[in-house]
Amino acid sequence: MTSQALKQLDRRLDNFLAELTEPMGRSERAHWARVYVQGLLLDGQRKSVEPMAERIPGADVQALRQFLSQSPWEVAEVQRRLALKVVGTLSEPELWILDETSFPKAGEHSVGVARQYCGALGKIANCQVAVSLHWSGAQASCPLSWRLYLPEEWLKDSTRAAEVKLPAGLKYQSKTDLALELIDQALEWKLPRLPIVADSAYGNSFDFRQTLRERGLHYVVAVEPTTVVWTTDPNLPLPPPKATGRPRRHPPLSDLPPAQTLLAVAKALPASAWRSVQWRQGTKGPMRSRFAKVLIWAAHGWKAQAHPKRVAEWLLIEWPADAPEPTDYWLGYLGGAVVGLRRLVRMARGRWRIEQDYRELKEELGLDHFEGRHWLGWHHHVTLVSMAFAFLRSEQARAKKNFWCDVADDSQTTPSGADSSLR
Repeated sequence: MTSQALKQLDRRLDNFLAELTEPMGRSERAHWARVYVQGLLLDGQRKSVEPMAERIPGADVQALRQFLSQSPWEVAEVQRRLALKVVGTLSEPELWILDETSFPKAGEHSVGVARQYCGALGKIANCQVAVSLHWSGAQASCPLSWRLYLPEEWLKDSTRAAEVKLPAGLKYQSKTDLALELIDQALEWKLPRLPIVADSAYGNSFDFRQTLRERGLHYVVAVEPTTVVWTTDPNLPLPPPKATGRPRRHPPLSDLPPAQTLLAVAKALPASAWRSVQWRQGTKGPMRSRFAKVLIWAAHGWKAQAHPKRVAEWLLIEWPADAPEPTDYWLGYLGGAVVGLRRLVRMARGRWRIEQDYRELKEELGLDHFEGRHWLGWHHHVTLVSMAFAFLRSEQARAKKNFWCDVADDSQTTPSGADSSLR
């Protein structure tokens, strides 16, 4: 965005940021938050502190660095208010999207950096990895909150932890743990519940899907073709009790139906099970492929005679007509509701928006340009980037001809009695 274009939006940007920066406390913090967001929005190849300060008249490098990495403003309340604003701005809510993104790093001192899989490079490399939860509507999506993944080595090295100022008491959390923490936070914020979509890094976990069901949440998540399932209900009645010995609590393994991989299930389906479905309009025309859905029960742990609660899930399979084998699989749970194939496909394929978000966050707003090393600074940076991104989304929504939402005007006052957290 050019300086002239941003200047025309000055008042709207001030109004947008006013309630978000209120929890930061001191007025100078709100000022530097505004300067930082302005720097993120302005054109420029590098969005770290020094280059941004050079582009903004009156910006002070030292003050910006102190605000970003040392100022003790809380991230959670700012993110909560931002989440409420996003929910109120993006129309036609459809999904919560979970995913992770990576930040390649040259050195070893940035918080959380390690040799691990780096999606940005497509290989094992030195990088940071973060998990994020996004709110997705029919026209756009936006990040709600973030968690930085800390490899175990960081928590075992007290010297290294002190150097990046890790909070006391942090324990190791897998990326799935972080994803569930983000979901629980959104529920605590009373955000409207939406179905969750995620890739197979999360969907492969039986425990993850079970936890979502326990939270009363619906989902459509990608899984690997080696996942083992039953196509008939394994919750069989118990055999008659024997005259001696303990009564059975579960049916014997020999009575269970045969378990199959998803690939085997797909290959056994009749031709009549497959339908051509168009799920959205892409840049090169309609997005269309061939799909089938089957009711299944996950067989997780069955050989070890584990007995988690087995519930019916929808298996969605994509097998393009010109492909030798199926290309993608998802498991969906929608609380027992009758689900049309097209709706299931649209949900499964809705995850593309988060990839678009990551690209825009990095290429336009410098999500991966943070040069500090500390835990607090990293969380401040991603929160401020999310604020800038949400502002752009609100401006895009305002520009739409049929935009339905009551976006605030350019007035700098709030009606008496209004709840600022819901504006």
